Amino acid sequence: MPEIGKSRDSHFPSIEKKYGKKMSYWFSVMKKISDKKYPEQIAFLRTKHNFSQVHANALVMYSKGSKSTSKFESVKDYFSSIDKAQAKTIKALYKPIMKLHKDIELTVAWNQPVLRLGNSYIFGAGVTAKYILLNPFSKAVLDKFSKKLTDLKVNKHTFAIPNDWKVDEKLIVAMAKARIAEIIK
Repeated sequence: MPEIGKSRDSHFPSIEKKYGKKMSYWFSVMKKISDKKYPEQIAFLRTKHNFSQVHANALVMYSKGSKSTSKFESVKDYFSSIDKAQAKTIKALYKPIMKLHKDIELTVAWNQPVLRLGNSYIFGAGVTAKYILLNPFSKAVLDKFSKKLTDLKVNKHTFAIPNDWKVDEKLIVAMAKARIAEIIK
């Protein structure tokens, strides 16, 4: 899966090509709706100009002063930005998974720490004040292990664990192995 880049302006050439106007035109459009909130600006670009979500987001966020999609320069930066108990739990979750394959990489994607094998994601974690949300990047994997997750809140593609969850290493490793098997086939 090719990545465009981490800067919002990396989308500008394709915006100009797809929508037939120079960026100066789109900046003037944004200036006219600068008093609107983010969702209203996105909706305006999508409905009035047929922008894709990605292009609308890049233009709106750039216009609001966000030049980069990256909030964190490194995984270390991410972990230092969250609660210590949450960081400790996520690190404990990822440690046994990283031992499963020599090419598993811990990186930041979507401003969250994720484990990646090649171009495919194995596990991701996001935090709120009350819990950690885990994503095995596979609905099939989540469904396969749903009976073992009955004590946790399971969503459509994720499941939530308490910030200080005692890591069920056997479960997490089994889920990661199932996801890796999907990637490798």
